[in-house]
Amino acid sequence: MKPSLSHLGCATIASLLLAGCSALKPEASPPPPAFYSLDSPGSERAPAPRAQRSTGYTVVIQAPHAAAGYDSQKIIYVRQPHKLEYFAHNEWIDPPAKMLAPMMVAALEASGAFRAVVSAPGSASGDLRLESEVLVLQHDFTSSPSQVRFALRAYLAEEGTRRVVATREFEAVQPSPSQDPYGGVQAANAAVRLVLQQLAEFCAETAAQWQPVRRTAPAR
Repeated sequence: MKPSLSHLGCATIASLLLAGCSALKPEASPPPPAFYSLDSPGSERAPAPRAQRSTGYTVVIQAPHAAAGYDSQKIIYVRQPHKLEYFAHNEWIDPPAKMLAPMMVAALEASGAFRAVVSAPGSASGDLRLESEVLVLQHDFTSSPSQVRFALRAYLAEEGTRRVVATREFEAVQPSPSQDPYGGVQAANAAVRLVLQQLAEFCAETAAQWQPVRRTAPAR
């Protein structure tokens, strides 16, 4: 028995209604990003041993800069040399360079080598100024297990004369406990803690050996 025209018309209308309903359904939205932080060294390990004797100097910590490609909240990973990629749904809560500033203050304070450690910008002045730049912070999947590499360039300058007293590059590589973004975040925190400990030692040793340039009063 052949279907009647009325039956065909009803079937066509029903299929059109179904298609219209499916078109009206909202598309599945992507999952919200997960945000991660770099934590203060004191939050996961005991404070660094204090220096035997304070230098009596005040050091001003300038906000760190970041090399090209590392100045955003994106978490960077590499699968082949020279190619930077980013996790789609995982980010830092702030650019890493911005998160480093208070961590540097905490690390240098814990060394006990300074009378005071302050961050710029601010009205406080000091004897030495610490400038720094994040060179690399990336999760490297070219090795197995994967690992995170963090590199930082820093230099100390006289606050008054801007004369560079000492400069050094620091680097730490830490294996990732898991092959995912969170494992990389854990390894990044470990690498940053190692570099900050080295940075604090560098600043303390430099300040202990520093001979400030004494300005002589003009002859009358």
